[in-house]
Amino acid sequence: MIDKINAIKAEVETLKATSLQAVEELRIKYLSKKGEVSALMQEFRTVPAEQKRELGQQLNVLKEAVTAKLAALREALESADTVDADLDLSRTAAPMPLGTRHPLSLVREEIISIFSRQGFTIAEGPEVEDDWHVFSALNFADDHPARDMQDTFFIQRNPDVLLRTHTSSAQVRIMEKTQPPIRVLCPGRVYRNEAISARAHCFFHQIEGLYVDENVSFADLRQALLYFAREMFSPDTKIRLRPSYFPFTEPSAEMDISCNLCGGKGCSFCKHTGWVEILGCGMVDPNVLEACGIDSKRYSGYAFGMGVERITNLKYQVKDLRLFSENDVRFLRQFTSAH
Repeated sequence: MIDKINAIKAEVETLKATSLQAVEELRIKYLSKKGEVSALMQEFRTVPAEQKRELGQQLNVLKEAVTAKLAALREALESADTVDADLDLSRTAAPMPLGTRHPLSLVREEIISIFSRQGFTIAEGPEVEDDWHVFSALNFADDHPARDMQDTFFIQRNPDVLLRTHTSSAQVRIMEKTQPPIRVLCPGRVYRNEAISARAHCFFHQIEGLYVDENVSFADLRQALLYFAREMFSPDTKIRLRPSYFPFTEPSAEMDISCNLCGGKGCSFCKHTGWVEILGCGMVDPNVLEACGIDSKRYSGYAFGMGVERITNLKYQVKDLRLFSENDVRFLRQFTSAH
């Protein structure tokens, strides 16, 4: 009888089933009243008394093994019935819509990419700054209007601690600890005490560039900005530089591009001039170089700065600056395909 028990046990270990009906047939074969295990139970009654203890234990082990095997087969088939063969079990239970990049992030990265192809590297600085790095080192006079409370956010009424009004402060920090050649791009958020409207905000984003080396000229500046304009907007974009004034550059200029909506012919967006202003620039004032420990007789340089929101307005025709900071998903979803 022990041989029969071992034979059935070995047979059960290899059982397979392709359907729940097949599992039921196996149950009938082994565990029904006329099944093979039940037949062994009937035979067990006739074995000698001295063998009952050992054979009884073996029969119990066999019955448990058959029951467990059939249960495992049934569970595997039931689980397979509830899972689609093509279903990716690593996915979330609910469908996840494709997210979007913020338009300012898209434009910021595109600007950085264009200037990185010209050899510029990224430099960053703190948003909470001191007077020296924001104003004094950049040739701002003590009575310059930008120092007035109406333009600048000061911290705890301390005139020496303030929220930076431009990312030029990061350029100052680079020049203080680095000797030329210097070619850096400084992106970041800046703050100015202005009334919030469709065309102005108390915070916005800037990207400023600085190049200092021997024999740097205004022609180098113009060529770098022309390359940027044509890469950013279109290959046929034209630029013009108009004389302007900034304390930290001399000579200074503001740069316009031919309107990318009307192609320079004139429309309501460009106020029928054919031109749109996008940035300020100029040659670094020698006083700024000297204040940062750079020999202005040996080195020269140029600098430029632009508002990321301004470029984004031109690229995507966004007319209200407030949309950039309101997190309105209806607005942000427009940039789903702009990856």
